[in-house]
Amino acid sequence: MAGMAMSLRVVVPPHPLIANWLTLLRDRHTPDPLFATAMAELGRWLTYEAVRDWLPQRAVEVETPLSRTEGTVVDPEVPVLAVPILPAGLGLWQGGQPVLPGARVALLAPAAAGEGWALDTLPAAIGERVGVLIYVPVVASGRTLLAVLERLGALGVQGPRLRVITSVAAAPGLKLIGERISDLTLYCSCIDAELDGEGRLLPGFGDPEQRLHGIGAAGCLG
Repeated sequence: MAGMAMSLRVVVPPHPLIANWLTLLRDRHTPDPLFATAMAELGRWLTYEAVRDWLPQRAVEVETPLSRTEGTVVDPEVPVLAVPILPAGLGLWQGGQPVLPGARVALLAPAAAGEGWALDTLPAAIGERVGVLIYVPVVASGRTLLAVLERLGALGVQGPRLRVITSVAAAPGLKLIGERISDLTLYCSCIDAELDGEGRLLPGFGDPEQRLHGIGAAGCLG
């Protein structure tokens, strides 16, 4: 996984399908099942973009029906670890998984009190060759993503072998990450300029957990 200059790089791929699914996420009238589909599709296309120049390849020779030829395949000897941030990060990873079917998965869930982790299945050690993709539903204040990056940093995971996939990122959150993390690439469908008084993205798309799981703002069903 190639080295790059030390900085925060935010990539917003100019793809019409990414713009299409983002618009469906934003629309308050999008039904919950279609919202989940839109989140997964963003996960799919953003993963595709994130691994374009990142996955290691190796040359192989194959036999066609008529002759032999050379080609390239993804190197299976270089592991990939996907880290969805629960619960809503699984919505993005649902789309990323078909792109990276051989990836190992580790789950992280922030504790309700905001300190530590309610669930942490990261391996005790992550080898130097392992590529790591974080799936975080949104980057608002940036504090959750920063905690994840610091957790991985304690395991020696940083730099070009680490990438972040998120649906939408807010400028204040990106500023925090950029001030604290010196070398990171993040892929998202859009950058929202601000947060509201409750720390939510504007214009954003509401609460991803509520909309993914079909539970209204009041937490009532039926």
